[in-house]
Order: sequence, then structure tokens, then C-alpha cells
Amino acid sequence: MLKYTEDHEWLRAEGDEIVVGITAHASEQLGDVVFIELPEEGREVAAGEEIVVIESVKAASDITAPVAGVITAVNNDLGDAPGGVNDDAMAAWFFKIKPSEASAIEAFMDEDAYKALIG
Repeated sequence: MLKYTEDHEWLRAEGDEIVVGITAHASEQLGDVVFIELPEEGREVAAGEEIVVIESVKAASDITAPVAGVITAVNNDLGDAPGGVNDDAMAAWFFKIKPSEASAIEAFMDEDAYKALIG
């Protein structure tokens, strides 16, 4: 089950964790991604806290934690090859987070609502 944020992140539940990446729409808006700074594993974050920095040829942008919780894994491959986001945004996850509240993912948009948002 995929869910989406208004900030163009996709969320996928995997067991008691949520996998987070950016949507193809966000990737297209950014242009060629040249640098990604990922959070530290084990870091406790608040919902809305800026935890990832993405730099592209067009701009720098931040990804915020969609939910409060603990970062359980990061995709170090993106640090070495940030362009993977442009190649396949849906496969290029940034981090996994164990949410403080198990049902936190339920509050986000489904695919139809996200498609309506981006027009």
C-alpha cells in the first residue's frame, strides 16, 4: 500500500516500518539530483523535522519526516549515486522509519488523491 504526502513523498508500509522516498513528480521538478545528505540511523525525529537534503542542478530541497519515530535504515547507495532518484524515483528510497504510532501512515493520501493534487 502506497501513501503520499503533500510534500511529494511516497510512503510504503513494511512490517512495523515506513519506507520513504520522493515521487516521480518531485524528481522531475528537481531536475538532475547531484547530492543527497541522509539522516543517521537510530536518530529520533519529530514529524515535520527536516532530515534529508537534496541538491539538484536547479535547487536545494529538504525532505521532512512524515511521522515521528526512529530512523531504522538509510539508503547509502543514494549518497554514492544520487542520480538514482532521477532514474527510478519509486525504487530510490531514502530512509526507513519506525513510527511512534503504528497507524500513522493511515493519515496520508492514496494514489487517487495524490494524482488530483498534482493535476
